[in-house]
Amino acid sequence: MRLTDEEKFMLDGREGPAVQKSMDLLVRYGEALGAEKLIHTNNVSTAVTIAGPLMSNYARQHGFDAAFSEFNLDSQEPVEIPMVKTHSCQLISGMDTEYWEALGAPSEQVKLTKENEAYNAGLGIQLMSTCTPYQIGNVPVKGEHCAWMESSAVVYINSILGARTNCEGRESTAAAMFTGRIPYWGYHIDENRLGTDLVEVEWEVESMTDWGLLGYYVGEVIGDRVPVLKGIRYVPNSYRVKHFGAAAASSGGVEMYHIPGITAEARTIEEAFGTNKPQFSFKFGKAERQQMYDNLNVSAKDTNVDFIMLGCPHASIEQIWEICKLLKGKRINSGTKLWIFTPRALRQLADKNGYTQIITDAGGLLMSDTCPAISQMLPPGTKVVATDSAKQAHYLPAITGVQTWFGSLEDCIHAAVTGKWSGGLR
Repeated sequence: MRLTDEEKFMLDGREGPAVQKSMDLLVRYGEALGAEKLIHTNNVSTAVTIAGPLMSNYARQHGFDAAFSEFNLDSQEPVEIPMVKTHSCQLISGMDTEYWEALGAPSEQVKLTKENEAYNAGLGIQLMSTCTPYQIGNVPVKGEHCAWMESSAVVYINSILGARTNCEGRESTAAAMFTGRIPYWGYHIDENRLGTDLVEVEWEVESMTDWGLLGYYVGEVIGDRVPVLKGIRYVPNSYRVKHFGAAAASSGGVEMYHIPGITAEARTIEEAFGTNKPQFSFKFGKAERQQMYDNLNVSAKDTNVDFIMLGCPHASIEQIWEICKLLKGKRINSGTKLWIFTPRALRQLADKNGYTQIITDAGGLLMSDTCPAISQMLPPGTKVVATDSAKQAHYLPAITGVQTWFGSLEDCIHAAVTGKWSGGLR
């Protein structure tokens, strides 16, 4: 790997041990990937929270610097952690410290989480604590090189915004924070961003449910290549493409896609493919739509619903408003819980708009910072879940062992009020 003089200085330890450890990690990582060089970045989205028993016990015994060294910089030698060099934000975490009792979190973990947040803020890391930082201020521009974790966020900024990142990990993003560098490979390179496969959409995809089903299908058939969608007639809003990308990144490994005339880098089919010719062509019609719906509901048998989960990826303020229109004046079934997840900043906006009160009056909770798949915390006794998120329907049965129904927002609110699932594909 070719290094600049500045990068060699960092690798030699002239900017301190944490920077040296970071640069050493990036060089090893880049060489394993076959990257010829590092690229500058000033936009990092990462995970620096202390989560799980192993990390928590380590932090309690050795302190936050040592835990950061071990789990973020791959260094068993504890080093003093300096202020970050880049604009860096914390992604979704393992707990909502306001509703920790509802989550069933132990009080000692809440205390550690708050102390860890203060430590991270002291390093200059912005505590956005969401899987959708682009909804609350971290909005990279077209062509900007980033170092982001979180598959649903990566596919969104690559495709919708035209920023450039691979789906990075905890260690590489941490190293990027202290060096302002990330390996130049994958979706940082022009030719790797061109389309590889054509998906002809024969069903009129308009609702959020259909965008989730289309995304789930695209992920299954495309894997980790770059799909180009043909036949989209209705321009989706931001939360529809958010759900599409999250579903495609869950059933497959899609990090980039093109919808000519809608996404950032393709005005036409020809521009989307560039010098490439489609490797494969697929069709999404009525049969494929039904198959994806059946696949997402394969774990569900019992129509008595214990828990409704909304907000994966984290809900926008528009989605919260739509939930409130369906909930206002109603009451959630006594045997059912409704949790809605949104970024902390948007929860404050929901408070001001009166949306939080509508949700609370109905018997639900508006939470932030986490989600059931990340926290692995569900209401006690939960056996059957309903959600409008294809991503959450994909992960919850595997992670927590619950039955999971997937359907529309209307289906989910009806289940919250009645305690029964009566949804179906329309």
